[in-house]
Amino acid sequence: MEQSYGTYFQRNDQNATADQGEQLVIRITQLLENSRSHYLPGECRIYKVPYHLHKLNEEAYTPQVISIGPFHHGNKKFQILEKYKVRYLDDFMRRAKTNPENLVRIVKGSEAAIRQCYAETIELDSDEFVTMILLDAAFIIEYFLRDMFPVQWTDEDKTVIKPWITARMQLDFLLLENQLPFFILNDLYQLVLVTHSIYRPFIKVASCYFRFLNTQNKSSDSNEFNGIIHFVDLIRIFYLPPPGKLSERQPDSRVEKIYCATQLAEAGLTFKKSESQCHLDLKYHGSGVLEIPRFTIDNTTEILARNLMALEQCHYPTKAYVTDYFLLLDFLVDTGKDVALLAQKKILVNGMGDDNATFINNLGTNVLSSSMSTEYRRLCRDIVKFHDRNWNRWKAILKRDYLSTPWRVIATIAAIFLLVFTLTQTICSIISVLQSKRRNL
Repeated sequence: MEQSYGTYFQRNDQNATADQGEQLVIRITQLLENSRSHYLPGECRIYKVPYHLHKLNEEAYTPQVISIGPFHHGNKKFQILEKYKVRYLDDFMRRAKTNPENLVRIVKGSEAAIRQCYAETIELDSDEFVTMILLDAAFIIEYFLRDMFPVQWTDEDKTVIKPWITARMQLDFLLLENQLPFFILNDLYQLVLVTHSIYRPFIKVASCYFRFLNTQNKSSDSNEFNGIIHFVDLIRIFYLPPPGKLSERQPDSRVEKIYCATQLAEAGLTFKKSESQCHLDLKYHGSGVLEIPRFTIDNTTEILARNLMALEQCHYPTKAYVTDYFLLLDFLVDTGKDVALLAQKKILVNGMGDDNATFINNLGTNVLSSSMSTEYRRLCRDIVKFHDRNWNRWKAILKRDYLSTPWRVIATIAAIFLLVFTLTQTICSIISVLQSKRRNL
């Protein structure tokens, strides 16, 4: 009887172990299937900023007044605008002459594609996810149109969306973690286009809203804007030179370090403000002149720079042209003296006081870059060669220490005359002494 019980329990233990093994196999199989379906090549477009970048300045990547998309959804500090999103959804339906059923149908039909755009699995169920996307998209469209047509602002808008919220919200729309896929905004906006002829395509509306960053006045009709993935990607295109002017990149061709602006100036390099409207258009001339387009340093610059660099780290690692630009600024600016020099040359507009050099120096921290554009590499090589020529350094020292002001020029000339006179007197005395000795002999 004891043996029978032992056999019974042993068999049950074996069955339990087998069941657990089968469950584990099923669980692992599901994990593999979810992984394959989620990480399809080229689908991920909206990323969480990597921790090694995020820890350097959390506020530069974190929304302050409005949450867009799932990564910061549900944060209580955004409740004021979360409630107002419902009001804007109602306004959007009236503008587009549509109804909730039609809107839900559009977003539901693209739900899988939208989820696929996010680099992390979104835990919201289908209804919560669709509601969030619909409220966020309707708010953006309505808000952008009100910006384009200020007469459409209501008294309630002016009460809720105060000027400081308006200013900060513009920055929140430019955070990598705070994005919607551009295509769903465009799809919903099509409902507006058919209602009235005054409305323009959504790419034009978005470009108009961010026009203060479009320094090159690029036309949204250009092929460059085909396939925009979100607003940060739009700003990156504003920064880039026209496609034909993008230089090639070679693997393992990064620049480790070049001299800072004051060191280069001491070696005789001349800094000149470029007339180019493209921030990335730095040019070195063989005569010892470095042309740099005018740029501004302020809190907005840091947020833009960090999020653009994060986008390129995640999505464009082999085409990190904007990252190249900010790394080059990092090389040129080490201290406040470098900032003062570039400001004196009208190249830099300083809006951060004494923190300017620290901000620029920290931009390159933890940024992983294995290459740099060939044009920038050539520029770095040429200015290093210029600095290392001894004659250039001596010439710069002479100009700085002895010829920098009219009084120094006069003093230098007087010193030279005195030196020549003293030398002549000395030589004459020596000759006189030698002639006297000869006569005595």
